[in-house]
Amino acid sequence: MILYPAIDLKDGHCVRLLKGDMTKATVFSDSPARQARAFQDAGCEWIHLVDLNGAFEGQPVNAAAVEAILSEISVPAQLGGGIRDMATIEMWLTKGISRVILGTVAVEDPDLVRAAAAAFPGQVAVGLDARNGFVATRGWAEETEIQVTDLARKFEDAGIAAIIYTDINRDGAMQGPNTDATAALARATTIPVIASGGVSSMQDLIDLRDCGTPLNGAISGRALYDGALDLGEALALLKAT
Repeated sequence: MILYPAIDLKDGHCVRLLKGDMTKATVFSDSPARQARAFQDAGCEWIHLVDLNGAFEGQPVNAAAVEAILSEISVPAQLGGGIRDMATIEMWLTKGISRVILGTVAVEDPDLVRAAAAAFPGQVAVGLDARNGFVATRGWAEETEIQVTDLARKFEDAGIAAIIYTDINRDGAMQGPNTDATAALARATTIPVIASGGVSSMQDLIDLRDCGTPLNGAISGRALYDGALDLGEALALLKAT
């Protein structure tokens, strides 16, 4: 199981939100590139990036910060937030992003997701962000009546590289991930699932690893910045099992 350190970008800074609320942002670094390099130096295999402003505005906003990160690291990075057309997908992959994450368009334009996955094999993931089991879009500001598992199944044969599943109510709250819902999603699809939202301790990682259904990985942000989770120890734990 891969541990993905998260860098969420707002106004060019590295921040963490509480339950997706843009008004409740804590700034952890004014140099996202330096933070990304620190994660790489600690031994991470991937880095998870989110353009928070882009998620709300529907287009890249923190492009300069993302490009600075890419110039600083050699490990692969995945990026979500404001990626809603083929031109933007191609732009980011050309610039060096290893995997784009499509969230809002998975609901609003599933044909685009399928076309992108076919055009860029292994480089397109779907972000399923849920509040009380139902998918939310446009920076989590809009709720749908679509259940997570139902949407995931729609992409079963599309060649999606991974599903990033986030329980919004757990995100940034340091209360642990929704392990049961994550495991249920992983059982419902053959697409690799990455857990996100609330991963804040070694025990959380153990619980996800041992949930009974193999997961591709887990994303953690605030816990790494607060020191509740030591990245080196966490990576060692996951590599040893």
